[in-house]
Amino acid sequence: MPIKSDKWIRRMCEQHKMIEPFESGQVRDGKISYGISSYGYDIRVSPEFKVFTNVHNSIVDPKNFDDRSFVDIVGPECIIPPNSFALARTEEYFRIPRDVLVVCVGKSTYARCGLIVNVTPLEPTWEGYLTLEISNTTPLPAKVYGGEGIAQLLFFEGDEEPEVAYADRKGKYMKQVGVTLPKM
Repeated sequence: MPIKSDKWIRRMCEQHKMIEPFESGQVRDGKISYGISSYGYDIRVSPEFKVFTNVHNSIVDPKNFDDRSFVDIVGPECIIPPNSFALARTEEYFRIPRDVLVVCVGKSTYARCGLIVNVTPLEPTWEGYLTLEISNTTPLPAKVYGGEGIAQLLFFEGDEEPEVAYADRKGKYMKQVGVTLPKM
């Protein structure tokens, strides 16, 4: 399963709208970088966050999720409390080809500040805005900048298409919009 280069990513975005909006270069300009890289694509976090709170003393239960576990924050910056967690979404919308699996890894700029970005793989034929899980592992508050780079996607092309892909099994996170909470 070879990793795909910037040329392949650029071609897939031009021909199949795999990433929208697509940035064909690496944007820095005083921001945490985003856009195409040699073997991946640096995604941006939108300025829309859900930060964990313990105000209502809720239990985090993926089978019965209480949305009072979060405080909504909309703005250019988000402060994640010490040893806490936030959900966000990408500014980019994705359409993953049937023979491609995408893996997300955090950017070193945030990792060096103790922030870990976790995302499950983007499966073949999945489509939507990506929900990002951002953990602040430090004993200090941490700032995340909306509209700037947060993580990098790596694209792997399979030798053959899967027999059953995400859209075929009507995955529950298909075409998600906004920050999407756990579903059963």
